[in-house]
Amino acid sequence: MADSTQPETDEGGTVHRAVSDDGTEIAGRVHGTGPPVVLVHGAMADGEFIWESLVPHLADRFTCYAMSVRSRGLSEHSTDLSPERRLEDVTAFVESIGEPVGLLGWSQGGRLALGAAAQTDAVSAVAAYEPAVFEVLEEDEYARFVERIGRVSELAAEDRPVDAARTFLEWVATEDELNDAQTAGIVENCAANVPVFLQEVQGLDDYDGPSPTGPSALAEIEAPVLLLHGSSSIPDPWFVDGVHHVAEHATDSRVREIEETGHFGPVHRSDAVAEELARFFAATPDPLRS
Repeated sequence: MADSTQPETDEGGTVHRAVSDDGTEIAGRVHGTGPPVVLVHGAMADGEFIWESLVPHLADRFTCYAMSVRSRGLSEHSTDLSPERRLEDVTAFVESIGEPVGLLGWSQGGRLALGAAAQTDAVSAVAAYEPAVFEVLEEDEYARFVERIGRVSELAAEDRPVDAARTFLEWVATEDELNDAQTAGIVENCAANVPVFLQEVQGLDDYDGPSPTGPSALAEIEAPVLLLHGSSSIPDPWFVDGVHHVAEHATDSRVREIEETGHFGPVHRSDAVAEELARFFAATPDPLRS
């Protein structure tokens, strides 16, 4: 098990801290009571804000640990933002709980959650909402992604972080979802993570290690896997294709569609997403069963 410190309490509630393999402290706020579920945020988010819509639907049945990977939220900053380090962050945090946990990841966090589930037996069940699966990203969509990142970089250089965050989110969120995100303050909160997000994206070009969503890695997951996607996700068909790619290669998987939403389902249809998650985690072997 990874090293951890005792939970502490601040004005925002209880905080759980763990230590990643390179000594970086990884932290997450704790909500609710019941069997533990660790939540892993997406590419431009952190655990301090992105789960505010979802957690209230889960906290009466599960203890939700809203962690942040390095250089985000309550976690310690680091100059090493490589994919393997962020995967180590998730694995270390999961193992520091001290008992088997449910694990949920959204988007890039889904990718990391699947990778952690393949590496540790501390995961009893893993759920991923539209994980970022680059193996199925079509060439023309990848070109649009690169173009979008270029524009985000330009806006960041112009000291327009909110516009930079919105520009990226427009690629993955429908108009209704983006309006909800704007109202909830998510776009503004994502703006604070634009610099670290850009560093992480740049680091992808230098990474030649194994992918957490490669067929061989997915085959290593022994825990049951729940894969969720929206009925109107964009960019189409990337996220839905990614879900089915994971389902094809993970041994024990099931796929569920959330109606009338897309990539921002955990915000836009948080009640429906939570219902699927609660049913899945409650049905897994003890100690997750409530």
